[in-house]
Amino acid sequence: MPHQNTIAVILAAGKGTRMHSDKPKVLQTLLGETMLRYVADAANAVAANVVTVVGHGQDLVRRTHPDLAEGFVLQEDQKGTGHALQVAWERVRASGASHCLVLNGDTPLVTPEALEDLMNTAQEGADIAFLSALLPQAGAFGRVLRGSDGEVVGIVEAKDYDPQRFGPDTGEVNTGLFCLRVSAVEAILFSLTSANRAGEFYITDLVGLGVEAGLDVHALPREDANTLMGINSPAELAIAEESLRKGIVDRLLASGCLIHQPQGVVVGPHAVVEPGAELNGPCRILGASRVAQGARVGAFSQLLSSVLEPGAEVREFSHLESARLSSGSVAGPYARLRPGAVLMENARVGNFVEMKKSVLGPGAKAGHLTYLGDADVGAGANIGAGTITCNYDGTNKHKTHIGSGAFIGSNTALVAPVRVGENALIGAGSVITKDVPDKALGIARARQSNLEGRGKKP
Repeated sequence: MPHQNTIAVILAAGKGTRMHSDKPKVLQTLLGETMLRYVADAANAVAANVVTVVGHGQDLVRRTHPDLAEGFVLQEDQKGTGHALQVAWERVRASGASHCLVLNGDTPLVTPEALEDLMNTAQEGADIAFLSALLPQAGAFGRVLRGSDGEVVGIVEAKDYDPQRFGPDTGEVNTGLFCLRVSAVEAILFSLTSANRAGEFYITDLVGLGVEAGLDVHALPREDANTLMGINSPAELAIAEESLRKGIVDRLLASGCLIHQPQGVVVGPHAVVEPGAELNGPCRILGASRVAQGARVGAFSQLLSSVLEPGAEVREFSHLESARLSSGSVAGPYARLRPGAVLMENARVGNFVEMKKSVLGPGAKAGHLTYLGDADVGAGANIGAGTITCNYDGTNKHKTHIGSGAFIGSNTALVAPVRVGENALIGAGSVITKDVPDKALGIARARQSNLEGRGKKP
């Protein structure tokens, strides 16, 4: 449960130049979700309030995460992590929280459990608590300084670290995860200076200032450093994504999911795959997808925020987005189901069938080479190859209704708005622009003429 006395501040204003992308670093994705989404989920799990400091590309961040926008604070000039916290501090004060959790927006592997450990340390009496890690190659991470008694005395950023001045490098680094007692840090936060090589205000300087002020400063070393450190390059992003992917797949296998070629299976953090579901790699199950027990996903397929009910099947090379397959229904191979596509019980769409905002009724079939847009298809209807519902007149979209038991002949164009009645028959090659009554034959094509000599002039 979130701690009611804690507010979390996510630092997400940086550009991330080492990612070589115009996109804000926190919007880089792992398994279809942004880094910021992972961090926000972890923060919301432990803190009652979450504030996100945005800056570079803030309009795009707002559009990508409108659900977080209420908690956004703008850092117009990116003057460092300490400055970012200063910008957010008015929100921290107004929250009435006793503790402030600080996270970097580029740490998507951080877990609520790690944050709980940090918060427990702070609530046991520390004024400033942070997570540290031992790295064989500390690289660009800030170094933790300890005195002769082993107590923390400060953190020095890598570019300012001088072994002759600060002593041998122990490899203990700052992870960027802090928990601060609001009343204690209030007095020193705005004493930060930019007297360093980068000319920035560092949040890490709070440690040294806190020690000088007699505050209780505590570093909590963690062994799971790979889950705590920020991502600063495409290579690090790929490593983190693979770690997430493998962890999710391993948990699904342990729960009873049947997964073939698991090394090629990608399941997003918000997707649900029930025990007894069958996945064939390579495939991707992303967004808020759900694959129920007994459902099957064929290789080279992708589900994005789509639902497969028990016994539904997605055959190979199919692509589903915000679609739903009811029990016993089948899509593919090579099917494309766009948002609003619904297959009712035992309905089937085959190869090169595209659906959008359409419902295929129980037992209805669209075997191949068909487009169904803004259409309602009744139970048991049969849609012939090459059928198109012409739903767009250049200005507005219109509906097509096809009754139960209707048979639509191949190469038919249904020009919406139009209704085909129950058990009606549409002749192949027709262009239907008027309603067809129940049990009627609708046909709209010129009578065939055969000319001798292949139509050559005399």
